[in-house]
Amino acid sequence: MPEPGGAPGLAEVVQRWAAQLADTDGVGLSADTLEDLVHGIVRDAVAKVDAGREAAIRRFSALYAASPMGIALADPTGEIVEANTALGAFLGHKPEDLRGYHITDLGFSRRDAERLRAGLDELEETDVEHHRERVQLAHADDAGTWADITLAALPGDRLGSVYPVLMVLDANEVHSLQETLRHQSVHDALTGLSNGSRFNTMLEAALSPAARDQIALVYLDIDGFKVINDGLGAGAGDKVLRGIARKLKDVFAGPEALVARLSGDGFGILLRGRLNARDVITLVERALDDLGEPIYLNDLGIGVSASAGIVVRDVADGGPEDLQRAAEIALHRAKEAGKAQWMLFDPELDARDRARYRLGAEIAGALENGEFSLIYQPTVKLSDHSELAAVNAGLRWHHREQGELDSDEFYPLADTTGMTPQLGRWLLTQSLAAAARWRERYGDAAPEVCVRLPRRLAIDPDLVRLVKEQLDRRALPAATLRLCTDSESLLDPRGEVVESLAVLADLGAKLVLTVSGSADLELIPQHELNVQHVILTGAVVDSLADGEDEVAARHLDQLITRARELKLRIGSEGVVSDEHAERLRAHGVLAARGPFIATSATDDQVDELIASHQA
Repeated sequence: MPEPGGAPGLAEVVQRWAAQLADTDGVGLSADTLEDLVHGIVRDAVAKVDAGREAAIRRFSALYAASPMGIALADPTGEIVEANTALGAFLGHKPEDLRGYHITDLGFSRRDAERLRAGLDELEETDVEHHRERVQLAHADDAGTWADITLAALPGDRLGSVYPVLMVLDANEVHSLQETLRHQSVHDALTGLSNGSRFNTMLEAALSPAARDQIALVYLDIDGFKVINDGLGAGAGDKVLRGIARKLKDVFAGPEALVARLSGDGFGILLRGRLNARDVITLVERALDDLGEPIYLNDLGIGVSASAGIVVRDVADGGPEDLQRAAEIALHRAKEAGKAQWMLFDPELDARDRARYRLGAEIAGALENGEFSLIYQPTVKLSDHSELAAVNAGLRWHHREQGELDSDEFYPLADTTGMTPQLGRWLLTQSLAAAARWRERYGDAAPEVCVRLPRRLAIDPDLVRLVKEQLDRRALPAATLRLCTDSESLLDPRGEVVESLAVLADLGAKLVLTVSGSADLELIPQHELNVQHVILTGAVVDSLADGEDEVAARHLDQLITRARELKLRIGSEGVVSDEHAERLRAHGVLAARGPFIATSATDDQVDELIASHQA
């Protein structure tokens, strides 16, 4: 600021104000006297301003020197004219050595220097008061050091002039922490692979409108990993997962490859570039082979198998959801095919599966809307083909678009959608209703009703209550109901099916077991089941369809002998002709069902069969 006496025009200003005051009414002083007084006032004011300025400068100098924040003062061009001790220490220089540097020279990389230049330009060209960001500054040891910088503009001694000032805070710890948190947010903590969130982000980016070439998505699940966790403990399981992650990263190591852990034992691999299915399959096969090599935990070598679903397509052929769905379907097919293998997504097969899955989704509504009905397989006594011994009740779906569907077309879908127990309950209640109607109409000539319980219904804790309620409601003796099962259900390791059937047998229901060999028969004494009927099925029956096969006949005789020892009544299914039925009868089979009588029958047809025998 100019000295008071030296400011151009100051004397003239004092004289003008003195003359104006002298010309004011009520002022009796001369202009010269007033001029002296105004000069005195100005001198006092300027003295106070100067004193305040000197105090402010001293305070700023003390703050500048002692500040823990690094500070650099620059001239209007950005060249550093002064740097404090803190800035010198932060950058590994003596403060005086920084004089003459341009502020942009402090950037560690070209990009950092450009960001500093952009900040200076912003101060000069706009009305912003400061510019803040995080950059790397150059340290004396040729390393970069992270800093939160603020660029501000100090007013100069000429109107409109600006002096840049750089203020620097150490951001290394904060940056490191933020980078750690960022890494943790997009990586799996156990394996170090990318997590599902990052995988989805990268998948979306790979399918952006600007993307080119092909993309491959591989979903990979470890087969039976629960066995490792349950058998060796979660700690061992974690070590195996880390070993699996290392192997997958080694196989899929290209610059355009991303490996991620998507679930407990599920992994995803994303490949981009010029790809073809054969090359991707080769990589997947190598990965499956490598996973089979043992991972050693101390002296214990653990090998795993995996199933993989593969999709390879042009980036323009669908979005992320389509690609993920295709990979999931391919993986599901690989598991259904026996695990430990890969499956390439097949669009044509997918179209057929979509129709099937739609059918499965419609089961609940169809049951509620009355689209299901009972269908029966009559079982007749081989001593008199006109006499019904029992009817096996099943379900038929009268689909509004596809027509009549047999149970083998929708029961597997019901298992998938969880509708099997509901279908089983409906089958059971409607079968007992039919049995009650026949009993009321035909008395002792009414056939018993045989129902094969779906496994999920057989282990339902409410099954016994349901059966008893239905029998009591319709005043039916429990012996009217036959419950059919097979060896696979009896071999359930938890024994739930056996327990449920045993309770129902105690209630009075008759148990029926389908058998194809001696081992099936031995399950009866083994589980102490009160089975009363066995139904022969499979090769032991089929081999006698066209004639008397000596080996097959001997096998059949052995089965029948053992069944008689167990006091079982013996029937057969799959009988194709009267001659076939007669051969079986000659060996001791008492009743049979199959095409020789009818492949299926409605309620009315069962009525006709019963009535024809009474006649």
